[in-house]
Amino acid sequence: MKLKTTVLLLLSFFVAEKQCILFCQNKPDDIVGYYLNEDPFSGTLSQIYIYNAGNGTYEGIVIWTKEEDRKQFEGLVFLKGMTFNTKENEWENASIIYPGKKGKFKAFMRLEKDDLLRVRGYWGVSMFGKTLYWPKEQVSRNPKITHP
Repeated sequence: MKLKTTVLLLLSFFVAEKQCILFCQNKPDDIVGYYLNEDPFSGTLSQIYIYNAGNGTYEGIVIWTKEEDRKQFEGLVFLKGMTFNTKENEWENASIIYPGKKGKFKAFMRLEKDDLLRVRGYWGVSMFGKTLYWPKEQVSRNPKITHP
């Protein structure tokens, strides 16, 4: 009897895990919201808002920066052209401009949990990049900045 119970318990765990793999698919707009970002170059904190820009693309705008000398970047749309790939369950083809750096970075993103966004930014080949984790926040830190 104990063996049957153990087998059923293990089987139900694997079935539940398999269902989650099959049915825990993100929807394109799941990425929309506010995220806290630590700048990979300066360590400065900022808040980003990712929104649906229409035509199946997503953009990101700087809502708030902690440092006074970076306040001029509030309102900057720095992330453009991101699309959702249903097969990979991630957002890709993002183009990021970074003030003070030449060129554009590329990025792709994946929700690790409902409240944590994994961001892989790179220049050229994704192997030569950096992975950041942006926790999701519920409200804007700067009500002066409006977003689409």
